[in-house]
Amino acid sequence: MRDIIFLQRHAEAATPDDAAVAVDLKDTLEAHLETCAGLAANMIGSTKAIIAFRHDKKTIIMYNPEIVKTSKNTYETEEGCLSLTGTRPCTRFETIEVQYEDVHFKKKRKKFTGFTAEVIQHEVEHLHGILI
Repeated sequence: MRDIIFLQRHAEAATPDDAAVAVDLKDTLEAHLETCAGLAANMIGSTKAIIAFRHDKKTIIMYNPEIVKTSKNTYETEEGCLSLTGTRPCTRFETIEVQYEDVHFKKKRKKFTGFTAEVIQHEVEHLHGILI
């Protein structure tokens, strides 16, 4: 999806009724692994707060993710996005803690570092209508 107006909308809370969106998100990410490390539901045309990303060679789905804690340390990087052309500079936290619901809608809280944390930050920004 490259509709900037749509991509700038804030996501709506996801519910168990949105499982098909999560499956589509997972399938889309796995079909684009050579060029993509994560996706937000709005990138496939859904307004729901769902992200998918790769971690430890698995695709992880998060419903309603929220970054609840960040490290003080940040770094500068360049990121690309399937919804945009080229790369853009951005600042990312080295470590984040995310509160979310898993595929069974159980509440979870987990810490991520490095590239995985970077990908999650990028996708959560999508859910808030923020593009790099």
